[in-house]
Amino acid sequence: MSEPLKRRPFGMASVDEIRAGKVTDVYFEYARQILDAKKIKSQVALEAHAKGFPQGGWGIFCGLDSVLELLEGLPLDLWALPEGTLFQAREPVLVIRVKYEEISTYQTALLGFLCQASGIATKASRCAIAAQGRPVYSFGARRMHPAVAPMIERAAFIGGCAGVASMSAADHLEIEPVGTIPHGLVLILGDSASAMLAFDEVIDKRVHRVAIVDTFGDEKFEALENAELLDSTIYAVRLETPSSRRGDMLQIAREVRWELDIHGYEDVKILISGGIDEDLIPPLNEVADEYGVDTPISNAPVIDFSLGIVEVDGDPIAKRGMESGAKQLYICEKCEKRFVVLFSKKMKSCPDCKEKVKPMLAQFMEQGRLLRKVPTPQEIRKFVLSQLPKTL
Repeated sequence: MSEPLKRRPFGMASVDEIRAGKVTDVYFEYARQILDAKKIKSQVALEAHAKGFPQGGWGIFCGLDSVLELLEGLPLDLWALPEGTLFQAREPVLVIRVKYEEISTYQTALLGFLCQASGIATKASRCAIAAQGRPVYSFGARRMHPAVAPMIERAAFIGGCAGVASMSAADHLEIEPVGTIPHGLVLILGDSASAMLAFDEVIDKRVHRVAIVDTFGDEKFEALENAELLDSTIYAVRLETPSSRRGDMLQIAREVRWELDIHGYEDVKILISGGIDEDLIPPLNEVADEYGVDTPISNAPVIDFSLGIVEVDGDPIAKRGMESGAKQLYICEKCEKRFVVLFSKKMKSCPDCKEKVKPMLAQFMEQGRLLRKVPTPQEIRKFVLSQLPKTL
């Protein structure tokens, strides 16, 4: 009789399984076993890059913190873009020098860390650009497996979100979580006004009072009712009109703004959420002060990184579609042009403007020893925002 299947709490791989390489694709394990049986110990250089992006011509590099945590202590050297760096297609973002059998079973986890986090950070950045300085909050943790909520919200915050809704993720980021009230509370208490009165009585006064005004009645009347009820303590009204009502969100928001303004509530902000994405944000900037973005950020398309061998025992070699040889990425300090150059060939000046260039891939590990710390999420977020283009 076969052994009963071991139950996995919440369907998760354990930290120990990830560290032991148990979540790898099996063909990496086959390769390891074959090389071990043949007593072949090849020193390789592995390189990660993306051939393209789900949208646009750039991405935000994210997930390096988890990669370093996974690989710390292994006999390898690692170079990478600093976390939060804006990168382009076919640029190397990570280079590892290691004996292949030491790294083979970690490739699946390594790519997973980078692909998902970079996809989320990139989408958050695109939403932040679309909002043109208006705060964008990540409201989508409830759409994904709760075990990865801290990773999702970290990547969203790094990418440019001004806040996150998940409590554990906010605690990890050392920021206060952002939230309003759920429709369920309005349904239980009977109406939006009763729900907001209860919120105002019970919840810490430091938390913004944001009334959700689309549960039962017309948005502009519920917005005005809540503003009059809470007066100076109300911070914003939240519009989340269901798509099933086929409402014109821009026109609804205009009406809400008009009614609030003519009744003396010019300072009450409008937060728009529910199905919001980068393409829908620009026209709403006319009236929206803040945005809550859920699934488009938390379930953002991954950045499809490839991680492949580019050297074996010092000789440049790569599969079709990849350029052989371990490569460094340089940027001109003046014109900001970028150049991909073999590690063995140092670059000193820009061939176009003759100004100094600097390498972008920094060494983070030497024989498994960390050489530098990953900055805080707040520092990385600031770095990301400093690089973003003004428009999409």
